Amino acid sequence: MLKSKNQIETNKYELEIEVSPEVFEDACQKAYLKNKSKINVPGFRPGKAPRKMIETQYGEAVFYEEAVNSIYGETVEEAVHEAELILVCPPEVEVTEVGKDVGVKFKAVCTVKPTVKVGDCKGIKVTKTVNAVTDEMVDHEIGHMRERNSRSINVDDRPAQEGDDVVIDFEGFKDGVAFEGGKAEKYTLKLGSGQFIPGFEEKVVGHNIGDEFDIDVTFPEDYQAKELAGAPVVFKIKLHEIRKTEVPELDDDFVKDATDFETVDELKADVRKHLEEHAEEHAEADVESAIMEAVISKLEGEIPEVMYENKVNEMIDDLSHRLSHQGVDLKMYLQFTGMTEESLRTTYREQAEKQVKLRLALEQYAVDNKIEPTDEEIEEEYKKIAEQYNMPVDDVKKYIAAEDLKQDVAVSKAVDEIKAAAIIENA
Repeated sequence: MLKSKNQIETNKYELEIEVSPEVFEDACQKAYLKNKSKINVPGFRPGKAPRKMIETQYGEAVFYEEAVNSIYGETVEEAVHEAELILVCPPEVEVTEVGKDVGVKFKAVCTVKPTVKVGDCKGIKVTKTVNAVTDEMVDHEIGHMRERNSRSINVDDRPAQEGDDVVIDFEGFKDGVAFEGGKAEKYTLKLGSGQFIPGFEEKVVGHNIGDEFDIDVTFPEDYQAKELAGAPVVFKIKLHEIRKTEVPELDDDFVKDATDFETVDELKADVRKHLEEHAEEHAEADVESAIMEAVISKLEGEIPEVMYENKVNEMIDDLSHRLSHQGVDLKMYLQFTGMTEESLRTTYREQAEKQVKLRLALEQYAVDNKIEPTDEEIEEEYKKIAEQYNMPVDDVKKYIAAEDLKQDVAVSKAVDEIKAAAIIENA
């Protein structure tokens, strides 16, 4: 049970929690019953030794650790609920006293969701700029279309050139010893893509199919793997294939083969139309972004550092998940990009701060303006999620609590309300 609740600094509370001797004794008895068959006591068959004999043999506290662990989670959770705290990270818990006569006493330091204020978000002024679509932009887009319809042709009458795709075996050595993550077979690499560390791709240029050669390069000083950072290494290479890309000419024949149009002019008109639609969508997105930036600027409050760190962790987890679908793990990604985990976290930091601040501001706006989603709106949102993930609605409800979804819908409605009240001027 919760004994006391004291604020020790902004967004931090210390809870004193007690478990009665009776509850602790029950937990110790359960720990005894669970473990007695594993404990040997002279004169008794396995599992037959009385608890008192085991405690005499191994000490009175023999079951304390497991007993405390068994009641810890639920006890702290109940105390946090009783204290009416909304945590932003797991509490730091310390056992301050334990024994048969006193039960268990905990001290939990809890970092809580901050209390914030948000200024008037109605009537935010922003400028909408729709970029004009130029002929060069149309040609550039059609260029991508031609590239998508290009052919990859094997080359055997010349050395590799920048822009070629080459298929190679490679293995890296530092001081004559192969290093982890430095080997692959039949690996396809586009020369000039910058996919490998500086100096690698340039030294494949000029070699022919069947060549076996060494590449001397030096890893960047800030390379993630410390044992390789700044180190000179040798890659042994075997070149298997060279392929060049042949892009089709832009003419009516190409248009007929690759699209639903008959002429180049028809294709260009359609591309221009889509680019103009995209320019309008981009302008709308910029407007919303500007409005949300203004909302963030109206936020007042001291935000716990851990909320930013948690958001960065979410972003890295999301990146790792997306990479896994491409058959790449995070460690390999960092190696090939020359980044460290620290530099990756720094890259995400600014975005994480904005997302945390915006969410807090919108939640507070919803509270201040009494935005309450209806039961029908909540149910509709459950259905949307179920359709998105191709799951039964009841299964979605098992994973997403109604209260959490209610807050998400309230935030979404707050965004719509703020946008509707904004003053948008065309550039």
